[in-house]
Amino acid sequence: MTTFRKACFIAAGLALGLACTHAFAADATQPAASAYRDGSHDFDFNIGTWRTHIKTLQHPLTGSTSWQEMNGTVAVRKIWGGKASMEEIEADGPDGHFEGMTLFLYNPTTHQWGQTYAGSKDGVMENTAFGEFKNGRGELISQEPYQGRTILVRSVWSDIKPNSHHFEQSFSDDNGKTWEPNFVASLTRISP
Repeated sequence: MTTFRKACFIAAGLALGLACTHAFAADATQPAASAYRDGSHDFDFNIGTWRTHIKTLQHPLTGSTSWQEMNGTVAVRKIWGGKASMEEIEADGPDGHFEGMTLFLYNPTTHQWGQTYAGSKDGVMENTAFGEFKNGRGELISQEPYQGRTILVRSVWSDIKPNSHHFEQSFSDDNGKTWEPNFVASLTRISP
């Protein structure tokens, strides 16, 4: 075999080896489908009836520091064996009576939750937020139109205990670099 042919075989072998190594390395960075955990019961803590204290920021994304407070109840029931739930919110504050409804749906293919909210004031379903729970904290994010522009909306469930939890919604108008909380709720269980 000539030196040229040997060099070609060696070069081809090295190229094939590098290609295979790159392919295996790329696969190693992607979690296997079985590596995703079943999060279908992540919102089970939320099932029941809750007393809620809600604070809403007046005029979000304007630098406002004026908050309004409301008190009310949240009733959440399981649908589809816990792979979905319906949340109904009623609260009263200085601006009167507030009612809202949230639908939570679990997608077993993506292992993520979807959250869609509608308020009785306008009866319009907002864009669905998607996300998951990690280390006892749920985070779902959506894009929403707000005052003529598109912003990110983040919903976070934290400090989850058997009889209480915390919810916070935040807006970002800089693609998630900074977040401004605008809806904060502390919930205490009334009944399962």
